[in-house]
Amino acid sequence: SHHLGSAMKCCGENGICSHEVLQDGETDSDSKFVCENFKRKASFKLSWGCKGEKNDQHKHDIVSFERGNITTAERSSKQISLKWESPPQTLLIMTKPNSTSVRILCAEMVRWLKEHRKLGIFVEPRVRNELLTESSYFNFIQTWKEENEILLLHTKVDLVVTLGGDGTVLWAASMFKGPVPPIVSFSLGSLGFMTPFHSEHYRDYLDSVIRGPISITLRHRLQCHVIREAAKNEYETEEPILVLNEVTIDRGISSFLTNLECYCDNTFVTCVQGDGLIVSTTSGSTAYSLAAGGSMVHPQVPGILFTPICPHSLSFRPLILPESVTLRVQVPFNSRGHAWASFDGKDRKELAAGDALVCSMAPWPVPTACQVDSTSDFLHSVHENLHWNLRKTQSFDGPRES
Repeated sequence: SHHLGSAMKCCGENGICSHEVLQDGETDSDSKFVCENFKRKASFKLSWGCKGEKNDQHKHDIVSFERGNITTAERSSKQISLKWESPPQTLLIMTKPNSTSVRILCAEMVRWLKEHRKLGIFVEPRVRNELLTESSYFNFIQTWKEENEILLLHTKVDLVVTLGGDGTVLWAASMFKGPVPPIVSFSLGSLGFMTPFHSEHYRDYLDSVIRGPISITLRHRLQCHVIREAAKNEYETEEPILVLNEVTIDRGISSFLTNLECYCDNTFVTCVQGDGLIVSTTSGSTAYSLAAGGSMVHPQVPGILFTPICPHSLSFRPLILPESVTLRVQVPFNSRGHAWASFDGKDRKELAAGDALVCSMAPWPVPTACQVDSTSDFLHSVHENLHWNLRKTQSFDGPRES
């Protein structure tokens, strides 16, 4: 809008001043009237918390000002549509291992994409070997040898196709530590929360995805760092680990309840006594967090879920925090047992007394293609997978209101 134009000139890209807007569109006589009769409302500027860092790439709400009152005009959680500027050239197909039906579907899909769509195709080394065992026809398929080639995949691949369940989507997302290409997920049989496309109609679906535009859900990931002996401030952080669903800290093989000190932006939150704690994205809200009593949250709601596992205190309710916070979960130095962290159900790491886990929202989300749109897909999967709120309706032949 006109308001935003004038504001950007004044404050640069990452903030908006109210006084620019207040002066907007007032005639001379107006402003005299304003000055004589009223004290001006104080001007102010909103800026996204950058703390001198590069502008945080996923805070892109637009705020509009009407006479110094704040309204959010555009929310980042609106349905997002992806339009191709130029058609996709290269696909990466990732498959669930050890499944005959997936292997047959993969071979058929590759053949169709090559012959009818003339697309370049990448698969994992394992899948390329499987396909070549079947026929030398599949020689054209590309793959990688070295780990460091995976870091450059996002520069070569326009679209990722997964064949399998939600686990295959998690696996595909974990391949990309930086930007993630859009992911189109096909379920085989049972419907998942992140696999809205049924494989039998893959030709139609892939045609419409390649044509575009497509509705996508931006699924934010958590970036987790294990810090050894955090309280000593040596800060020997290990490689960050990205999770799409959740990081879980539990008591592992220890028979003692966990005792975890939790901080949110350095403010003490609580001490978790019980079996552990789940820190989940909103995408992961329908997974482990839900089973532990957390709420179902639409995947495009920006937030971090803080869900205790079997807490010792009955008044410990799950929390949903804004996605801008940093959480630190620390095993106290006097802890009786160790804790264990697992990331999307994998890579278990032991946390000794004094170790901590730090979680914050990662800058690169995982864009997943929707079959209809974000909300419709979410509600459909909640009904289909969880049989949410299914009950027999009362019969209508009872007493009536007079």
